[in-house]
Amino acid sequence: MANVWRFGNNIDTDLIIAARYLNTSEPKELAARLFEDADADFTKKAKKGDYIVALDNFGCGSSREHAPVAIKAFGIAGVIAKSYARIFYRNAFNTGLYIYEVAEADRIANGDQIEVDNAAGVVKNLTKNETYAFSPIPPFMRELIDAGGLMEHAKKEIAELARVG
Repeated sequence: MANVWRFGNNIDTDLIIAARYLNTSEPKELAARLFEDADADFTKKAKKGDYIVALDNFGCGSSREHAPVAIKAFGIAGVIAKSYARIFYRNAFNTGLYIYEVAEADRIANGDQIEVDNAAGVVKNLTKNETYAFSPIPPFMRELIDAGGLMEHAKKEIAELARVG
């Protein structure tokens, strides 16, 4: 069971992590500033394992990977939205952040308690006793995310190839 932090439409990458902090790519430093301009106390209230829920076009704006890196480094379990900006969508997988496209994301409120079942492709809203479907993430993409993203997955594949020779 996880807590929800709800945002609206068109949440851009500068709101996720303000541009003034992009002089670093250190994940922990970025995580400490997550959503600072939207809610100065966000990092004091949110907990590891919580979910961010938004509406349409989450992650619009710049193409830099700092935004999904900050979300993941904070310990957010995933982002649920009605839709994503395409570059954020790709960067999320590349950095190992779970994202879910859920048409009924607007039914999930700030503070709701949810569970996500990746294999079944459902979000269970325990607060409202509702279930919302999403297209299950293909096994290879889950493997990529669970490895920590594209680069970590590639490192593991290279190490395995070197081991078996």
